[in-house]
Amino acid sequence: MVLLLGLWSLVGPVAGADAGEAGPSTVARAEEAGPSAGAREGDAYAFTPGARTVAGAPDTASAVPLDAHHTYRSTLPRAAKLYYRLRLTATETAYVPVTAVPPPDAAVSATDGIRVSLRNANGTSCSYASARFGAGISPRPVTALGQRETGKALCRGSGTYYLLVERLDTGRPDERAEPGPWDLEIAPVTEPGLVRAGSTTPPRAWDTASPEPPSGRPRERSGGTGFATARTVGQGVWRTELAPGQTRFYKVPVDWGRRLHASAELGGAQGHGYVGGALTLSLYNPVRGAVDDTSAGYTGTAKPTALAPLPPVEYANRYAVPAGVTSVRFAGDYYLVVHLSTRLAEPFGRGPYEVTLRVRVDGRAHEGPAYDGGPVPEDVFTISDADRAAALTGGLGDPVAGETAEGRKAGAGGGAMRLVAVGGIGSGTALLLVLGGWTVAARRAHARGR
Repeated sequence: MVLLLGLWSLVGPVAGADAGEAGPSTVARAEEAGPSAGAREGDAYAFTPGARTVAGAPDTASAVPLDAHHTYRSTLPRAAKLYYRLRLTATETAYVPVTAVPPPDAAVSATDGIRVSLRNANGTSCSYASARFGAGISPRPVTALGQRETGKALCRGSGTYYLLVERLDTGRPDERAEPGPWDLEIAPVTEPGLVRAGSTTPPRAWDTASPEPPSGRPRERSGGTGFATARTVGQGVWRTELAPGQTRFYKVPVDWGRRLHASAELGGAQGHGYVGGALTLSLYNPVRGAVDDTSAGYTGTAKPTALAPLPPVEYANRYAVPAGVTSVRFAGDYYLVVHLSTRLAEPFGRGPYEVTLRVRVDGRAHEGPAYDGGPVPEDVFTISDADRAAALTGGLGDPVAGETAEGRKAGAGGGAMRLVAVGGIGSGTALLLVLGGWTVAARRAHARGR
């Protein structure tokens, strides 16, 4: 019996009568039981492991250096303006996303948030961006992007540049304590130029109609609590449960030439009233630049909200004017961020509430541009074959948290054994085959030892 149990743990569960159901496989459901439970235990933002802690400076003279080989943590006091320093070459485009994380009990207004700009040594601004909490009036992680583009008239040269982060915090007259600092995550990225300069004209024709959202049985998929722990989803229908005030992160691999569309729906609940911005769905590109966001008011009845139609991912999109077009300029992981307003709790209860994501990825994939060098981090615009498969099929392609490369290789072998079992060999036959193999191996070893 012990031997059989040990063999069962090696071979894995064999598909039963429900193997043909449309829901997730037994293996997928087992994978869900790990990180999903951990994601529900706490709501603290998950910073990138190993992020370096730095202090922002009140002026450029004392600004600490940042570089794209590292992710950083910092803090932003109320009404603060903080500087950080970067050294850039003349040929690289720099992206510096800043995520502000207020305390979960912070009192905020719709217009509170952060403003980010990247400036050259003379104080000339290369870019401005802001991120605010919006109609939900609920504290949540918000991200704004500072960038220096080599093709722009300003900020072309190499040298020292400064990231300026400002807190937009009006405060609330009824708050009893001084607002505390907000945590920051800063994740610089550099993109090299092209081997050969191409056209600077954005693509002219693309289908602006909203694609039909996917249908079918939802698969359970809890999200991560930060960009670093975002859970992979591909095309399909995905479901989770959130409580008011919670934010969850998902990532969708999108290749060159392919197009992403997504919507979210907040399930019904008992209660009466109206909450503006109850459900917020935000989309960020691989460098965490804002692509689009949408929100839905809520009266207790199931309510969907959808992102605006987006063009296929193309390098030349950067030369367009609309933010929703210029931001889909490279392949990689695109992030879907879902938030439920804290204000849901009073009229409709603490939940949890059912949230359904519908993700569609279509279009024809093609090779990307020929870069003159590599980006930093090196995999930021890279999609593996496993990622492509997940985007096409809705497969559960990301590893379990903490799994090593060796473990993934071992898991691939285990998956092969499971496929053998599912492919028509019954559990008893599979066990006999394994026992027979061990018997042959033992006899050979004994013969060699004579």
